[in-house]
Amino acid sequence: MTDFRAIVIEQETESGRVLAHTAEVRRVTDAFLMPGDVTIAVEASGLNFKDGLAIAGRPGVAKTSPLIPGIDIVGTVEESTDPRWRSGDRVVLNGDGAGENHHGGLAERARVSGDALVRVPDTLTSVQAAAIGTAGFTAMLSVLALERNGVDPAEVRESGSTVLVTGAAGGVGSVAIAILAKLGYPVTASTGRVTEQSEYLQSIGADAVIERSELSEPGKPLQSQRWAGVVDAVGSHTLANALAQTRYGGTVTACGLAQGSDLPATVMPFILRAVTLVGINSVLAPPAIRETAWRRLADDLDLDALKRMTTTIPLADAVPAAERILAGELHGRTVVDVLS
Repeated sequence: MTDFRAIVIEQETESGRVLAHTAEVRRVTDAFLMPGDVTIAVEASGLNFKDGLAIAGRPGVAKTSPLIPGIDIVGTVEESTDPRWRSGDRVVLNGDGAGENHHGGLAERARVSGDALVRVPDTLTSVQAAAIGTAGFTAMLSVLALERNGVDPAEVRESGSTVLVTGAAGGVGSVAIAILAKLGYPVTASTGRVTEQSEYLQSIGADAVIERSELSEPGKPLQSQRWAGVVDAVGSHTLANALAQTRYGGTVTACGLAQGSDLPATVMPFILRAVTLVGINSVLAPPAIRETAWRRLADDLDLDALKRMTTTIPLADAVPAAERILAGELHGRTVVDVLS
């Protein structure tokens, strides 16, 4: 029986509170893996905000114990009883319960359902696919929603408007900026660390950088029209102000709650400016949407920008990095090389 390294979380909880918690690299065997029809030799994973929450022992993410965290899995199929997948196929999985209620990608092996797997595009390496990860997949879903709702780059430029990306230095925000810039959208990035992050954000495609405090405090229900579209990963007052500042007919996508899960807004932007709010759920996206998003990522993401936003760490370093990602000390994308 194959043995391998994995980060293993064990928790004792009561009424939603974490009473005891450990997260460490261990050696386990295939018998530790959960049921699934595809076994993967994992090459790389990502360290996402949600992974940081799970590893650090924050409540709400790890829904079973013991658990291998990691909502991203990139690797090569070793065994499969699913006829869609064969030994040697390069695959990526984002979400679908991985790292939450099913063992995830922060291990050298994984066993999963073939339903949520997508082939890694031939133009992407495994490290690049892991760098994109759930954050990049979510960013692409957000851009696709803007496109579906008629936010056209040429019209945005001609109007003198811009697309706002909040939480810009994070994984979703960074990849969204790079995609939007390559597609020709003018982009404004919102961050809490303008001095430290402006050069980085402009290097991946932002045209302007604003301080997040412009959006993070309570504001009026309707404000000056600034944005043709918005990719929001923050929620709460930031999302409410973004809606209040979106131009007539614009679209706002919501995919995160870094500031909070509340939405202290009114219906005014929707009924007086015909603003559309689109929720983005990467965890439960069906196969056809996953395939479309990954095909577009291969075509529409500047790989040089992806490289500039990516840091690679070994498996053992993912545990101490959890608190750093929660504290906002890591920008862009962090790839975990599970084999090092």
